[in-house]
This record gives sequence, C-alpha cells and structure tokens, in this order.
Amino acid sequence: MLPKQTGKKLGLVIDLDICVGCQACAVNCKEWNTGGHMAPLTDQDPYGPAPNGVWFNRVHSYEARGACGSQTVHFPRSCLHCQDAACVTVCPTGASFKREEDGIVLVNEDKCIGCKLCSWACPYGAREFDEVEGVMKKCTLCVDRIYNEDLPEAERKPACVLACPTNARLFGDVHDPDSEVSVAIRENHGYQLMPEWGTKPANHYLPRHKTRIQIFEDELERADNPLKKEAPLPAAEGETLDDVTF
Repeated sequence: MLPKQTGKKLGLVIDLDICVGCQACAVNCKEWNTGGHMAPLTDQDPYGPAPNGVWFNRVHSYEARGACGSQTVHFPRSCLHCQDAACVTVCPTGASFKREEDGIVLVNEDKCIGCKLCSWACPYGAREFDEVEGVMKKCTLCVDRIYNEDLPEAERKPACVLACPTNARLFGDVHDPDSEVSVAIRENHGYQLMPEWGTKPANHYLPRHKTRIQIFEDELERADNPLKKEAPLPAAEGETLDDVTF
C-alpha cells in the first residue's frame, strides 16, 4: 500500500502480466516526441547494420526458465520520474530539474553541456544522449500533450499510454489515493523498481501472476473427437497439464 503523500506526483503504472511486447508504446512515443518538447529524437543509420538513436521508451524481452519450462517476460523501461532523482542532484548546471507542480523530471537543453553525469547517476539507465545535438534527453511524460487544452480530455495522456493495445499502461497521480493508478497499485501489489536505491520512483510495475491451468477429462470429450468414436483415449503418461503451474 502506498504511504499517504502530499502534492501531485504524475507517473505510469505498467502491468507486466498483460504487456505483450508489441513495441507500440515505444513507436508511438518516438513519433510524438520527434516533433514534441524534446525534439528532434535523432536516428543514425536507422536502416543500416548498426542503427543508433534516441528512444524514450524501450521494451526488453527476457526468457524466464523454471521447473515447468520457460516463458517470455516483456519489461518496458523509461524514466521513472523519481521523487529523489539522482540525475537532478549531480547535474552541475541545473539542466536536469524536477517540476514542483507535478513531479515530472525534465532537461533544459539550453543548460545541458553533455557531460553525461546524469546518465551515470541514474540507477535505471533511463537517460538518452543525443550524439548529434550533444545534449541529454529523456521521457517527459509527454508534458506537451497532457496539458494541451486543444486536445480532447481523453487524449491528454502520454503517447505510450494511448498506444497500448492491451491497456497495460496507466497514467495518473500516484499521490492521489483515489486515482486509477493508486487503486491499481494498491489492489495488485504494485511495486517500485529497485527501492533499495532510495529514489522513490513515481512509476510502478504490477507483477506477473502464476496461473494454474486445469483441464479435466470431461472437457476433452467432444462429439467430433475421432479418438472417442474409434478408440478410447490413450492414458496420459508422466506429467500432465493438471499437474503444471505456469
């Protein structure tokens, strides 16, 4: 359960149980921010053998192995907009700063000297250095979108949230106990990434849950089952789905 907090703190909640790793969040983020607050998002040799560029959202996929086999886990990653952001503390020019009104961490490109101290200090590897512009860039939670009154209210959300086809991404005030994100964190045991660093990230993750699949014999008996018509079903040998937990 989240402790009672004061002041607005905007952040994302990402449900790892339903993220399918489709990269829609990363692509829509790139499209919006290429012409947005931190534009341009440089790409070098994008279709060549060694592409390199600035991406505020990245989705990492891992193969997790267990006693009953393996499964793919998709882990989206971006700036977590920490309450005690190490990147802000170490910045020698004040280019990295945290907004008091909503807790969003931003970079003032006019002050950034490209020293990369913030990227070394960030325990989450969430900074993106633009080699062409010579400055550090990062996720802004689409600050130029979420406050844009020219957009319908339903569209005033980060581009990654709007693009997610499974609704694995939620956006809101994590300090408001009645907000959608706070309810999701509270009811689904949401957690902050690497709390031992003491950065108090605004973004939270909802954990994957083990699902037990049971298939009973009567569910396998179908009127059109040729095995049942012509011969009895063969007896199962060894471990069956009734015994497996995924």
